[in-house]
Order: sequence, then C-alpha cells, then structure tokens
Amino acid sequence: MSWTRPTVAEALANPHNNFGLLRLVMALAVVVSHAFSVTDGKVQQEPWFQTTGFTLGEHAVNGFFAISGFLVTMSFMRRGWRDYVVARLLRIAPGLIAATLVVALALGALMTTLDASAYFRDPGLWHFISRTLTTFKSAAALPGVFENNPFRFPLGTVWTLKYETLCYLGVLIAGLAGLLARPRIALAVMVGLTIAVVLREVLTPLGPKGTETVFRLPLIFLAGGVIYLYRDKVPLSLPLLALALAALVPLSFTPLYKAALYLVTAWGILVLALAPALTQRSTEPPADLSYGVYLYGWPMQQALHALYPSLGALILLWPSLAVTLIVAALSWYLIEKPALGLKRRLMGAS
Repeated sequence: MSWTRPTVAEALANPHNNFGLLRLVMALAVVVSHAFSVTDGKVQQEPWFQTTGFTLGEHAVNGFFAISGFLVTMSFMRRGWRDYVVARLLRIAPGLIAATLVVALALGALMTTLDASAYFRDPGLWHFISRTLTTFKSAAALPGVFENNPFRFPLGTVWTLKYETLCYLGVLIAGLAGLLARPRIALAVMVGLTIAVVLREVLTPLGPKGTETVFRLPLIFLAGGVIYLYRDKVPLSLPLLALALAALVPLSFTPLYKAALYLVTAWGILVLALAPALTQRSTEPPADLSYGVYLYGWPMQQALHALYPSLGALILLWPSLAVTLIVAALSWYLIEKPALGLKRRLMGAS
C-alpha cells in the first residue's frame, strides 16, 4: 500500500475506520446548529450560515448522506438485495417509530397546554403520528405543544429521512437492474446532477430552498456511492483535501460553488473516515448514538426552550446535549441495538 496517497480500496482493507465517530460528531453538530434556530427562529443567525451559505447542521447532513451513499452501495454490492432491504428497514424504522411514539405520547403529553383527556382525544395527535411515520413530515405540530416556541413542530429532523429512503430505493433499483455493475452509468448521472446544480445557480440562484435540497442531498449521496464504485481509483489524501477546501473560497463567488462544495464534502468526509493517517487505531464509539442524537436532539431542545424561554442558545445548548445523549443511549440499547440483532438472526449473519 502506498502510504502517501492510498486508494479507497486499499484503505478498506484496514480494520479501522472513523465512520462511527464521524456520524456521532455530525449528529452532535446538528444539535449545536439547532440551538440557534430553536431559540430565535432565525436560521440566518447561525454562524456557519453567514460564512458558508449553509448551517453547520446542513453541512453535517451533507456528511451523513455522503457516508450513507458509500456504505449502502457497499452493502448492496457485498451482500445482495435481501440483506440490503432487511438491514435498511431495521436500521431506520425501529428508532423512528420509537422516537415518534415517545415524543407524541410522552413528551407531548407532558408539554401540552391541554388536559390529558383532551390531548389524547385530539385527532391532531394521531395525525401527527401517522404523517410522521408515513411521509416524514417534520413540520407537523402536536396539539397544544410548543405553542410559544419560534417553531412548533417537535420532530424537526425527520424530513431528511424521506430523501434517505428515496436514495436507498434508488440503490435497490439500480442494483436489481445491474446498473451498479456499470459504474459509468452512475458517474454519468452524478455529472448530470452536478450540471443541474450549476444551472440552477445560474438561472435561479435565489430559488426555493426545497428545490436546492432536491438536488443537494441526492447528489451527495450519489457521489458517495460513485466513490465506492470507483474505489480502486479514488485517492485518499489529506493535503489534497486541504487544497480542495481552499479552492472553495474563490469558487464561493461563482455559480460553481455549491456543486463544488457538495462533491468536496462527499469525498472529504470519506477521506476523514478512511485515510490511513487517521485510522491507525480504533475510534469506534462504544455505542452508536448518532441516530438517536439526530432524532431526539430537536425535541429535547424544543422542550428546554419551552421551559426556559429567556435563556439564550449557548446556555441551553449544554443541558440539551446532556439530555439528548442520555435519551439516545436509551434508544440505542433498548430499541436500535436489539433491532440490529434481529437482523443478524433473520439473515443468519455472524
């Protein structure tokens, strides 16, 4: 192996990586980012938004999608479609179902201004549960809950799971159609999406945020997948990553900036996950709390702001992180880890 500029394929032979650590750091970054919008409702006040055009949370979500695109493509290629489907369902669904019910039936019942009987009779409660679990509606509110907060909705991050699920479905369809065995097709689609991002910046640079997201998240996910498909050729280099990040500064004044940012993010997060210089020893957290932190961070912050509305973002951040980590640990040990164990029993995996 060349230690100066190894490829992704060479790095995958290393028993250690930073995927678990990076996921946890990025989930915590989402909580840090939301500390600003939860308290004042102004996303634009977030420091990273002012300097990069995206919040710290959005950058973290971008990283999640890059890692996800890489790992789920690898999962399908190595294990086939049955294992892929079971693994994806058992990783996403149990934690989401539990979080939705905990927030709706426990947290909501504690925080609502309605009496208990009125709260549980209100059709809005059951609509919230059904909409969250079927359409990943982050903007759905609970009756009488967080009425004086800048944002009323109690599950502010589940909207990304819609895009995640659609990307999973795309990998499944591409894999069943044999397209993953033809990397040039995936590369061509990635190039097409990249061109679409640039054209949007040329034609409608101030267009709807939703349209931007429709291109942003699939492109980053696909870029992660393409990097796996071309793993024998894609290099891992910290100096090259530094140069790529520096190049984003002049590009930020051009329509090329966002496309370049998305692609650099996808490659860069995988450099941080796999570069031999950073993976000499195991950094795997003892428990995978990232999904729980991502799901429960927003409702915990919303609840604390509702209880202590006069406190600022940075003051509420620390108790929010502490409570979120505790709840995430309960989610991991009581829900998510047992679900993954069920997957191993169902598939007969070791």
